[in-house]
Amino acid sequence: MSGGGGGGGGGVGGAAKPADPMEAEFDVVARWTEQAVAELGTEYAVPAGCRGTGSPSAFAWLAEALQIERGVRFLDSGAGVGGPGAWLRDHYDVEPVLSEPMSAAAGASHRLFGLPSVVAWSQSLPFRSGAFDALWSLGVLCTVPDKAALLAEARRVLVPTGRLGLLVYVRTPEPLPESPEGNDFPTQQELHDLLDETGFTVLQSTDADDLGSSPLTWQARLDRVEALVEERHSDSEAWQVAEAQSAIMGRLIGGGHVRSVLVHAVAG
Repeated sequence: MSGGGGGGGGGVGGAAKPADPMEAEFDVVARWTEQAVAELGTEYAVPAGCRGTGSPSAFAWLAEALQIERGVRFLDSGAGVGGPGAWLRDHYDVEPVLSEPMSAAAGASHRLFGLPSVVAWSQSLPFRSGAFDALWSLGVLCTVPDKAALLAEARRVLVPTGRLGLLVYVRTPEPLPESPEGNDFPTQQELHDLLDETGFTVLQSTDADDLGSSPLTWQARLDRVEALVEERHSDSEAWQVAEAQSAIMGRLIGGGHVRSVLVHAVAG
């Protein structure tokens, strides 16, 4: 979580290539989100840029746990269009570096927020070992098949006592009734085992839902951006695919099959 074509690429004999769910959600919709913010105003940028990656209460919990302050070398791995990184800069006076494999999202993060951003997979980061004091990865782990590789790479780019923050969608041990394409949710125990195997010690964890909902103004701005994107693009296959993915997640969370967990861990 390569640019997506929104179903517009030509296939054999000129047939349209079906939209890839991950590209639709994280590449095509990212471009539309950037366009909507440009039309509505800069005050919409951070809420729109955080769609699907957490709430201000979750960001604050992680930032305090990770001891974020001016001068901390910080990486947002799998940063999407950069909303959480911009929120962190605005509230904690830190200049995060962003990495994001989807080129449209990475470009949007730089144009919307002026943050340094690189196009890179979280399993293969273009940074030297020990380059960062702290790192977070929000909603990314469940989108990669090789979770150990992502965590091992996070461990590599952190200093020996580096701090790691995660937002992870974990599932119950029972089989899921459905699953959005491109997602593989670990159980809570599997998550803790993976962290232990890759050199991290979990210090604390909490359910994101226990921290409360987003402020009304924040939610209203996010809703306005989403409504504009829907108004302009609801007839697009990419929008329909992304919405279907989101609907599945909503049903899984609403049914108690999947929940959003925040994790604070340290290397070593």
